[in-house]
Amino acid sequence: MFQTLYSYFWWERLWLPANLTWADLEDRDGRVYAKASDLYITLPLAFLFLVVRHLFETYVATPLAGLLNVKEKVRLKATPNAVLERFYAATSKHPKQADVEMLSKKSGCTVRQVERWFRRRRNQDRPSLLKKFREASWRFTFYLIAFIAGMAVIVDKPWFYDLREVWKGYPIQSVLPSQYWYYMIELSFYWSLLFSIASDVKRKVGTPGWAGGHRDGLG
Repeated sequence: MFQTLYSYFWWERLWLPANLTWADLEDRDGRVYAKASDLYITLPLAFLFLVVRHLFETYVATPLAGLLNVKEKVRLKATPNAVLERFYAATSKHPKQADVEMLSKKSGCTVRQVERWFRRRRNQDRPSLLKKFREASWRFTFYLIAFIAGMAVIVDKPWFYDLREVWKGYPIQSVLPSQYWYYMIELSFYWSLLFSIASDVKRKVGTPGWAGGHRDGLG
């Protein structure tokens, strides 16, 4: 059964252009072709990125924040209150007016005190300025290095100046070592972001297209 599922998953008509088989993409005559198994290396590299990121944020971004005078705002902490904390964690961080009045009676606080408590409690959960700075510094550094490296490995290639060269030999096109490592490192970086998404600063959805995200590639 496993073999049947494996065969269906790697069905050539699903992954490859017409009249092309996996055998056509086997390495030969000194030319190396892309293989799905190449993606396995991105997982250990992703964990390596997490280690490098931790070291960067600790020994580079944090001292840099101090040099740039990035300071934390003083945030007042909410007074411990079991009733309000239970509602905050299980029901809503933004209670409606009816909920505020109900919580006021249960907790023994005034309506104004309940509103102030929720406001301070929400502020406690917001990421600190230092955390935002460290994360932004890491992403900026990686994207800058990736851009420079991408330009360095493509500037001497014919398809950088003539887009018709991109399709030369398609769909049987070999992969250069520089291309291979560029894409493996890029994918590993995004894997690492996926693994750290729960602890990273939450962002709003941006505008789609060029204005809303980062485009990578070698052409």
